Amino acid sequence: MNIKGNVTQYEDFKYVLQDVGSIYLGAGFSYEELLEHEMIPFKLKAILTQYILKEAAPDTTLESQFYYMEENTFLYETFQQLKIRVKVQIQEEKRDLLGKTKIKYQEKIFPLKEFAQMNLARKKASGVLVREIIISKLGMMTFSL
Repeated sequence: MNIKGNVTQYEDFKYVLQDVGSIYLGAGFSYEELLEHEMIPFKLKAILTQYILKEAAPDTTLESQFYYMEENTFLYETFQQLKIRVKVQIQEEKRDLLGKTKIKYQEKIFPLKEFAQMNLARKKASGVLVREIIISKLGMMTFSL
């Protein structure tokens, strides 16, 4: 958490992690912050500048981009090529031993197609919180610029 003047900024969902097959991006990043981050691969920065920023504002966060994403748009098709998955927290009812129901957040990973098919009303009703974007390195490698 950074404190600049009176403004508190949460940095918890601004991270870049990689393993053998994927790149994990915290959903708090905006596109311009991704372009400035030293851990973002060059090819991903090139895809951002040549394709994504032609359709989206630089200050758009990944969280809002994916939360409001609809199928059959240019950005959707671009992200489909990257084989993106979306990690979310979603409210679900859980029953305890006494039969009482409690609403708890569960973490789930959705393929982009399945997440984009979920309508906005259902996302709001389920309390969906986008936490992480997972990019396939294979999808990025086969993406032609």
